[in-house]
This record gives sequence, structure tokens and C-alpha cells, in this order.
Amino acid sequence: MSRRPARFLAMLAAAAFALAPLLAEAAAGGGRSQGSRGARTMQAAPPTQTTPNAARPVERSATTPAQAQRPAQGAQAPQQQSWFQRNPFMTGMLGGLIGAGLIGALMGGGFNLGEGLAGFLGLALQLALVAGIAMLVLRFIRSRREAAAQPAAAYAGAGAGAGMDGATAVPDVMARTQTSPEYRPALGQGGGNTDAVAPQSGDDIGLLATDFDAFETRLADVQAAWSKGDLAALRRLATPEMVGYLSEDLSANSSRGVENRVEQVKLEQGDLSEAWQEGATQYASVAMRWTAVDYEVSLSDGKLVGGSREERREHVEVWTFMRSQGGDWILSAIQQV
Repeated sequence: MSRRPARFLAMLAAAAFALAPLLAEAAAGGGRSQGSRGARTMQAAPPTQTTPNAARPVERSATTPAQAQRPAQGAQAPQQQSWFQRNPFMTGMLGGLIGAGLIGALMGGGFNLGEGLAGFLGLALQLALVAGIAMLVLRFIRSRREAAAQPAAAYAGAGAGAGMDGATAVPDVMARTQTSPEYRPALGQGGGNTDAVAPQSGDDIGLLATDFDAFETRLADVQAAWSKGDLAALRRLATPEMVGYLSEDLSANSSRGVENRVEQVKLEQGDLSEAWQEGATQYASVAMRWTAVDYEVSLSDGKLVGGSREERREHVEVWTFMRSQGGDWILSAIQQV
């Protein structure tokens, strides 16, 4: 009696272990962290309320660690310019005076040491006089510019910090309304809550509500194209690198004789992890908790072989999107949490 339950439990554990990869590889992305996040590919996406735990490191990527570090190494701090570099006109004038003085000293005095020293001292006095006059002119111009800029700055400060009655204004994040271009609802939170506004501390590019709508739409579109095995649609929705990974996963499913279908996709909660720009390319990593009806059918007869046609399954992932300025957002990476 004691051996049978033990043997049965051992077989059950072995079956669960064997089926675990199949269950984990459902939906687009295959349950893996893959793709590229530009120079931040090898960095962990910052945690959010949706994903308080850090996302798993990228396991498959066309971006190597050396390539990811290259932009950071190439971005050097600008060197402080010297006075001569900041004032090219004065540099040219002084250079011309020095050249003219030296030529005059040589041509007029020959190689007489005394006359040469006297001429050089006279030239030095002339240069000092010209430099003093130039400094006075520059200070006068600078003071005029500062005086002209002060009223405009004071007006802007009063408008930003106080209302019509002089009262202090509400902080920017709290003052946003649904009519403001910066307004963004809590992405998918509470089934479409449009009242809450989450602070976006990691947003370096100024995302709008339309951008977050695009992220949510891309989630559903990618899963729909994945379910149909539509590579042409995936090419419009993802980078060539991600299309390659998804194509490999589709081929693996075909070799097993199954088709994964992800239907009724619903974003339950989501928020921004970080958004940044590299050259002309913008990136946005978005934490998403979404549910869907996720199941597998046999290619031969369409019978259910895994998952459920009725029960919804939850996924928690970080999706990174990229775009060229003025272009559409496309998927560039998926990280599991």
C-alpha cells in the first residue's frame, strides 16, 4: 500500500516537471525574457506598482554587453571652453595685432636687441589697452542682456507658481486633468479607471495618453497575430529581432503539432517603468499585468490539448516598445517577472 502512493506521486511530479515548459511557453514571448532595450538591454527595468519585483534579465538578445555599454562610454561630458574659444572674434583680433606688431618690430628694427625690446613692450601695452576695452564692452553687453531677461523670467515664474489671486498653484502632477495633454489614466487599472494619475518619475521623453493607448493596443494586436501565426502582421508590430524569436516559437509549436491561441486579451493593470531616448530612437518599458484565454489545440483535428477555453490565465511581464521620432511604437523586448 505504501509503495503505490509513493510511485504515483513520483510519476505525477515527473509529469508536472515535463509539462511545465509547455505551460510556461504559452502566449507570444514563450515565457522568456528576450529582445533588446537599446543601451539598457543588460539593465533591469525599474520596479513599479504592477511589478514590485524586478524583471528577469534578458536571456536572448541581439545586443551584446559591449554594444550596450558603447553609447554610455561614448557620451562624454562636454569640456569647458577657454576664454579664447568662447570669444573667437577677440581671439582673431588679438592674433592680428600680435602678428602686425611682430612684423613691424622685425621690419623696422632689424635685429637690434634694444629697439626690439622697446617695440615689444609698446606692443604689450597696446594689447593690454585693447583687451581692457574689449572686456568693458563685453561686460556692458552682458549686463544689458541680463537686465532684459529678468522681467520675462519674473513673469514666467509668477505664472507658473501662482494663480490669478497670487495663491500658490497645485503641483503639476496633481493639477493634471483629463483635458490636459499630459494626462494619462492609470493604464488598465480597475478596468479602465480614468480618474487616477500616476507620477511618471522615469519618463524622460514626455509620454502622452495616446502613447499608453498604443501600448495597450499593441499587447492585444501582438497576441492576435501570434495566435493566427501571421508573420506579416508581426512584422508591422515588432522589431525584426522579436519577429525572429516569435517565428522560432511558432515553428517549435508546429513541430509539436499544436497551435497556441491567446484570446480575449485584457490589460488588468499597467504602469510605466522607464522611458528614454537614444539618438533618434525612443524607448518605453511598460509593466503589464494582463489576462487572456490561453490554450493549445491540435493542428490535425483542432481538439484541445492544453489550457482551457473558458478559464483566464494571468501574465505579468515588462514589454519594451521603441519608435523613431514621429513613428509608431513597435515591440522590441519582453521580460518576465
